[in-house]
Amino acid sequence: MDWVAITSVLLAVLLAAAVLLRRRAELQAHADSRREVALARARGSDRARLQFPSIDLAKCIGCGACVQACPEDGVLALSHGQAVVVHGARCVGHGRCAEVCPTEAIALTLGDLSQRRDLPAIAVDHEAVGAPGLFLAGEITGFALVRTAVAHGRLVARAAARRRETLGAAPPGVHDLVVVGLGPAGLSCLLEAKALGLAAVGVDQARELGGAVAAYPRGKMVMTQPMDLPLHGRLPKLEYQKEELVGLWRRLADQHGLAVRTGVVVQRIERTPDGFAVAAADGSVLRARSVVIAVGRRGSPQKLGVPGEDLPHVAYSLLDAHGHQGERILVVGGGDSAIEAALALAEQPGNAVVLSYRRSAFARLKARNEQRIAAAIADGRIDVRYGTAVAAIGPSTVTLHPADGAAGGGVATAAAVAAERVFVFAGGTPPFALLEQAGVSFDPAARPAADAAVDRGNGLLAALALASLALAGLAAVRAGFAGYYDLPTALRSGSPLHAALRPQGALGLAVGALAVVLFAVNLAYLLRRHLRALPGSLRVWMDVHVATGIGALACATLHSAFTLRESPGGHALLAMAVVVGAGAVGRWFYAFVPRALNGRQQDLDEVSQAVAALAGEWDRSSRGLGADLRDAIEALVADARLGRGFGARVAGLLRSQWQLRRRLRRFRAAALAADVPRSEVERTVGLARRSHRLALQLAHFEEVRGLLASWRWLHRWLALLLLLLTVVHVVVAFRYGAVDFGVFAADSAPR
Repeated sequence: MDWVAITSVLLAVLLAAAVLLRRRAELQAHADSRREVALARARGSDRARLQFPSIDLAKCIGCGACVQACPEDGVLALSHGQAVVVHGARCVGHGRCAEVCPTEAIALTLGDLSQRRDLPAIAVDHEAVGAPGLFLAGEITGFALVRTAVAHGRLVARAAARRRETLGAAPPGVHDLVVVGLGPAGLSCLLEAKALGLAAVGVDQARELGGAVAAYPRGKMVMTQPMDLPLHGRLPKLEYQKEELVGLWRRLADQHGLAVRTGVVVQRIERTPDGFAVAAADGSVLRARSVVIAVGRRGSPQKLGVPGEDLPHVAYSLLDAHGHQGERILVVGGGDSAIEAALALAEQPGNAVVLSYRRSAFARLKARNEQRIAAAIADGRIDVRYGTAVAAIGPSTVTLHPADGAAGGGVATAAAVAAERVFVFAGGTPPFALLEQAGVSFDPAARPAADAAVDRGNGLLAALALASLALAGLAAVRAGFAGYYDLPTALRSGSPLHAALRPQGALGLAVGALAVVLFAVNLAYLLRRHLRALPGSLRVWMDVHVATGIGALACATLHSAFTLRESPGGHALLAMAVVVGAGAVGRWFYAFVPRALNGRQQDLDEVSQAVAALAGEWDRSSRGLGADLRDAIEALVADARLGRGFGARVAGLLRSQWQLRRRLRRFRAAALAADVPRSEVERTVGLARRSHRLALQLAHFEEVRGLLASWRWLHRWLALLLLLLTVVHVVVAFRYGAVDFGVFAADSAPR
């Protein structure tokens, strides 16, 4: 056995070992993600507050780009080779997951709005349905991201400008636009209105510009993502401290002379013949053609409704933790704001911090906050009283009692906690009353019908069209020069077309070089995906990856003169054909498996739930026959072994089906002999068949998914082999003179 054979065997063994290690790592990752999903569901953090990513399993290829791009840890993960939503409550609407997905398999949505009565009915331009001239922007619409709020502000200002063009100039004393709320959306709207030449004024009940951002604790980082502010330009950084953003908004307001009024509490918004009248608590009234409501969703702080909550030492926000040292402090709440406040206060010298939370465990926390509070509890820096609620607040003590419906509470009876400072983070009262009085509807039936989802497929149609064009081009060349390509290889040298069409000829070399270039561009997709070393979206690079793969194969086939030789070039051509085919399997059919299993796009959990539902129906079956048959079916499934090879799996499946039919015949005969109605017998038999089928799917789901996941992974190794063969082919061609650049000069010389 020479060194080539030894090396080949060694490489094969190493590849097999790598496949097994990779598969073991995948199984461990799947198990970890399933445990995290189960934990999120137990805590309730799997459900998003507003926005959350919706994943189309028919398009997801499991590349993990969305998981890597999400700034919030734990929102997404890979499970069974595809993306899943884990902690949906941590999603704040960055939208990076949808931006980077190369197959458009993920979208940021608000979910099913058919029963939601906390979201307003608005049109495409954010105009309230049934209230012309009244617009909504920012978090009140359901989207909380700063960048999104800024975009909303631009949008509604432009809509107000179009409304002015339609109605004409406003009468004296009537503004073109009044903006209620001076957070990111309201300030962006005022800046855009200034740029458009609108007469606009903004009001806010707070004393400071910035809305909810201005109320954040000092030094809090505000994730914005790169965005454009009207009259300012690009904000390039990914994160800004609260003081940076608020300071920027103040400077812009002063620089451009924005008409803003702070400390103004709007009590009602009424329609008038000229547009709207915005009445404030101080008796002032602003009139405008259009009104933008950008007040956020928090509104006024939520009170606890207990004695003592209005005492001077009770606060509903924390601006500066450094001002509280050497104090006994109670923090009420379990959201991110409460956790961040408790952590900041616990870091100050001499503080003793107690946290009261109604539930038995934290839910809906950002991953970093969850880790920090766990460490603080373990270190004894924060004393958490789970399952408790405030009963009364005194000058120096707070009475806690078990929260209603809280399991595993931290106190069994009422208990007094020493506290000289109390910070309550119980959320806010949304300003829905103001909006409804102004004409905004929260009736789900009033919302415009969502655009019907158009299934664009999984990219197979476009790829097939491209492949068809490439094959049609090859067929045209093959037919056009059939006189040459039909000749045996040994006789082609006598053809006058041989100089141009042979692999070393002018056309052969040109398409061969093009195949190498296309293959190099094809591999650049890996650089973009894993190293992010190239510009452009991953979606575009995925399209380029598919197109260049097919194009390279077509060019290589033409370069070979439609002949598969026993040479490095022939081996490279064969490897390229295998790589393209393996890529097709990994790209499309891998994502098709969840639907092929049961006719629906579902994951393993849904199969488990279906089996559990069937078990419930079995338990309701009469006469005890159903329970007996269920036990028999479960035993049959437990004993089913489909084998390791394809033939063994087919045989095992047929054997399992034959055993099922035999047991069902026995059951049917016994049931009819016991005078069980035939309708009940057939219903029970139907349940048995469905249970058996779903249980088999449940037992072998991971096996099938793992097979195709490994196939997709092998596609990458095949591509590496192709790269090596291509390099060998090119080196051999140059080394042994197979490439003769003189053919180009000869073809171009005058005759």
